[in-house]
Parts: sequence; C-alpha cells; structure tokens
Amino acid sequence: MIKSLTEMAPGESGFILSIEGGWGMARRLDALGVRPGKRVVKAGAQFFRGPVMVTVDGRQIAVGFGMAGRVMVEVAE
Repeated sequence: MIKSLTEMAPGESGFILSIEGGWGMARRLDALGVRPGKRVVKAGAQFFRGPVMVTVDGRQIAVGFGMAGRVMVEVAE
C-alpha cells in the first residue's frame, strides 16, 4: 500500500518510493537522508499539522507536515 508520511501510523515502516515536490524540496530532504529507496519508520507526529518524526538510517529526523505529505512510502504489510 502506498501512503504519504502524514498518513502512516506511528510505528509503521516502509520504503520511500518518491518525493512529489520540486527540486529544492527534494534536495533538502536528500541532505537529511530522506531519499527514494531508503527504509523509513514513522516515530510519531505532533498535533495540529506539526512536524512528523521519522527514523532513517538509525537517526530520528523531524520533517515539516507539508514536506511529509509529499513523501510517498510503500508501507510494509
């Protein structure tokens, strides 16, 4: 099943398929280690459209809600 980071439940994991944004946003996420092919685990999220916490390569990263909504993940069943 394909979901965005914002749609994933805490604890769910999967592989990043694509980033549905512009060149600048893709570059920013790439600098954080969030890129297609990487395994990602959603650690949690803040209320009211706050940052989404994810774990990539053993590091916990906060991604803004708008950016997280554009990161598409193939969720492991």
